[in-house]
Formats: sequence, structure tokens, C-alpha cells
Amino acid sequence: MYFEIIGEITNVETIAVGNAIRGIVRLRKQYGQGRWRKLKGISTVRLASGRICRAEIHWYEAHGVGKKKFKIKRYLD
Repeated sequence: MYFEIIGEITNVETIAVGNAIRGIVRLRKQYGQGRWRKLKGISTVRLASGRICRAEIHWYEAHGVGKKKFKIKRYLD
């Protein structure tokens, strides 16, 4: 991962659930069955360069599997 989450994730919102997720087949093959959800939130991150900033983060999550595939969608500072 090219960044590290160093703060708490706040303002968590669900974007999509189940078959509304574009890559649901890939997620199920790679990590297993579960009630997959795509979520977004805001957190403080440390980039590979060492810079610390706030960013909007998206990820996938399923009960019993956990949080997977974090990505930064935009920087807030």
C-alpha cells in the first residue's frame, strides 16, 4: 500500500451493497463469500513520501472477512 492510515476513520458512509458493487465477483473469488459493502470515510494518512494529510478513503468490507482494498479517492488538504 502506498499509504498508511494513522488516524481514526470518521464520517463512514455505505456506497454500495452486494450486487451493486462492480467487482463483487472478484471480491468473492479472492476473499470468500460474505455480505460485501463498499464504504467511504475520512482519515489522516501518511503517504510513502512521509507527507501527512487528510484524505477520503474507499474500501470494501464483509462480516467475518474484514476491511480490504483501501484506496485514496481524494485529498482534503
